[in-house]
Amino acid sequence: MKKIILLLSAFSLTFLAEAQIAMPAPSPTFELKGTIGLAEVNVVYSRPSARGREVAGNLIPYNEVWRTGANASTKITFSKDVKLNGNPVPAGEYALYTQFSEETATIILSKNLSWWGAMGYDPKDDLLRFDVPVKHPSSMYETFTISFSDFTMNSANLNMKWEHTKAMFTIESEVDKYVMADIESQVIDATPTNAGVYFQAAGYYYDTERDSKLALEWVNKAIEGNPQKQYWVVHLKAKLLARMGMNKEAQAAAKESMELAKEGGNPDYVRLNEKLIESLK
Repeated sequence: MKKIILLLSAFSLTFLAEAQIAMPAPSPTFELKGTIGLAEVNVVYSRPSARGREVAGNLIPYNEVWRTGANASTKITFSKDVKLNGNPVPAGEYALYTQFSEETATIILSKNLSWWGAMGYDPKDDLLRFDVPVKHPSSMYETFTISFSDFTMNSANLNMKWEHTKAMFTIESEVDKYVMADIESQVIDATPTNAGVYFQAAGYYYDTERDSKLALEWVNKAIEGNPQKQYWVVHLKAKLLARMGMNKEAQAAAKESMELAKEGGNPDYVRLNEKLIESLK
């Protein structure tokens, strides 16, 4: 009899475990990925919606540690060392908590990834805390949203927006020392077999306003190393010549790049060259 009861109990539990209705989550989980500088940044968070409820001071509690979303605490991962608003953060995964007031948000990175939401949160697990201003935009965000914006070569902003509340901080990744180390080892101290490496090095020197004469040497090697001229490479040559004050030569290179772009069916580069030629008149 006991065996029968145990079998029936096991059957009932199995039935209940399997007999579930598939329904959409009220706060669905999203994953945000992006490359900032040379660092891969990954954010996993649940996105609650207002649904007529008051957000500021309620769904986003004031002066309390918040999970920065719904359900489990928001997780943020960096593939390389970064800086958050100038504060160094080692590569790794962290729980992203926040503590809002009407005018200020405290950004908290916790090393403890195990807590559900903010229950059990302990400041002793903090890796970092810093404050950012809170803005109250007129635009309405029904659903809590985390996004990246304002990308530069080595940084971007992470934005947290819900209803009329917004806070953001800057993520910065070290770029220059790694790129310059590659340029030194592959271009300065060696002869690359791929002509495109010369183009990359010249482009980086142009973007960072380094030695234009050396960059021009490299872009010429990039042109010589390809059986067919490429309009984007010739356009870089035109920009370098213009920066060096060699306007006549720059115009000639821009016109050549423009004709190559027309042949290649790229109207964007046609316009870029037209703009460059106009600026040199």
